[in-house]
Amino acid sequence: MTKIIIISDSHDQIAHLNQALDVALTADAEVLLHCGDLCAPFMLNQIGERFSGPVHVVFGNNDGDGRLLQVIAAKHPHISLHGIYAELEFDSRQIAMIHYPEPARRIAQSSQFDLVCYGHDHTRLLEQVGRGWLLNPGELLGMKGQVSWAIYDTQTGQAKIEVV
Repeated sequence: MTKIIIISDSHDQIAHLNQALDVALTADAEVLLHCGDLCAPFMLNQIGERFSGPVHVVFGNNDGDGRLLQVIAAKHPHISLHGIYAELEFDSRQIAMIHYPEPARRIAQSSQFDLVCYGHDHTRLLEQVGRGWLLNPGELLGMKGQVSWAIYDTQTGQAKIEVV
């Protein structure tokens, strides 16, 4: 059984990132997924220093300094940068990650995944699509008023969005 915390669109809001990381640690999350728009590379370093489990990151449209993100990721062997798309497996659960909502929905409709995660539009969504879940954890930025993230349990196959 693995608990996975899913975050997106942190946009340099380090205090909100730290809140999500505190929840991840309290909930015994073992894996962290970031669906893009870290923005400044220091956000990746903060994740690497505070979260010791595997970290998987896809790029968003505001992650501009790819070279520095790679340099920081190299300092934290538990961080994997996947470019714009990732397919992962945990406890036989198939998970896909991408930043954008439109391709995420099409990927979910393929019924090849238990969970498809995305971000970009800062809008929380948890919807059954095909055999799995389509999930936007919302945003750490707080632009739309509420900071949120999600937790996925590989044993139950259930996801839950947490709102601050």
